[in-house]
Amino acid sequence: MPEILVVPVAFNENVKLRSVIERFLKSSARGFADYLVVDDCSTDGTTEMIRSFADKGVATIRHARQRGVGAAIRTAIRYAIDKGYTIIVIMAGNDKDNPDEIPALLGPIRDEGYDFVQGSRYKGKVGIGGAMPFYRKVATRLHPLLMSFFTGHRVTDSTNGFRAFRLTVVKDPRINIDQPWLDAYELEPYLMFKALRLGYRFTEVFVTKIYPPKKLGYTKMKPLLGWWSILKPLFYLGFGLRR
Repeated sequence: MPEILVVPVAFNENVKLRSVIERFLKSSARGFADYLVVDDCSTDGTTEMIRSFADKGVATIRHARQRGVGAAIRTAIRYAIDKGYTIIVIMAGNDKDNPDEIPALLGPIRDEGYDFVQGSRYKGKVGIGGAMPFYRKVATRLHPLLMSFFTGHRVTDSTNGFRAFRLTVVKDPRINIDQPWLDAYELEPYLMFKALRLGYRFTEVFVTKIYPPKKLGYTKMKPLLGWWSILKPLFYLGFGLRR
């Protein structure tokens, strides 16, 4: 069995997720990684669409109720650990990430001994395509500045969910991914913050982020509640309010 599991997580992303799956099946990553889609209780036909790819080796887990992206990533992590994988790759279920860039994320882990590799659309150059909303341009520049400040490690992109890490990181007893406050967007910055603070070997690699046409929808993240959700771990952990 491959040591690597690639996981997109999705809620009601029928059209975009079909493209995500089809692009992965055509990518070089298909040859060395298994694939799991975590469906956060979709109601728009996404569930049935995912199952139509079962004969092509696409596994899926469906939540019985909508629990949030963090809970979906937690489900993927627990599945990966239970099945004996050693590396997990998380990517978007809304077709913003390029599966052909998965080897770039894995290279530092497999060849150089890194533990956590973050995809960055701002690493050396700007890798953004499509129409990125202005408020997100501002927020995705501000968040890494705060992450860098609180952790003491310079990062360029801390809100990009496209990343790979060794599962030994989340087995560390100092990291608790099962906390209820991590169910929404909090888990992703929480994991990066912890990896940096605890001294795991961390690096960033350049990746692209392509925003879909407006008619397909940019994101399900609400500007105020969603951005507080990704800022919250920085303040909670930075000031010692949570662990």
